[in-house]
Amino acid sequence: MYLIAIAWMYVVVMMTIAEAASPSGTLLGAFFTFVLYGLLPLSILLYILGTPGRKRRLKERERVQAEQQAKALSSDSSIPPDTGSQATTAAQPAGIAPMREKP
Repeated sequence: MYLIAIAWMYVVVMMTIAEAASPSGTLLGAFFTFVLYGLLPLSILLYILGTPGRKRRLKERERVQAEQQAKALSSDSSIPPDTGSQATTAAQPAGIAPMREKP
């Protein structure tokens, strides 16, 4: 992939030099030749061709984060259980609704 990019940039640089050195050419024309024939198409091509690698790195990063979170949760047994003052729903007898306090 990079060999094609290097070869194309070589061709574009040669075109730019020819544009700038020709008697009817200008430096502004050489600049636009370099940008519109070289940088713009090459950046689009490299972005498209680099998409699978970016997706692979993103999936790998997500997998590593998930493993780290799972490891942290499994090894973090020093956290005491929740000892809140409210009873759980399993502690209430079936069929009886919890009482509400009057305002």
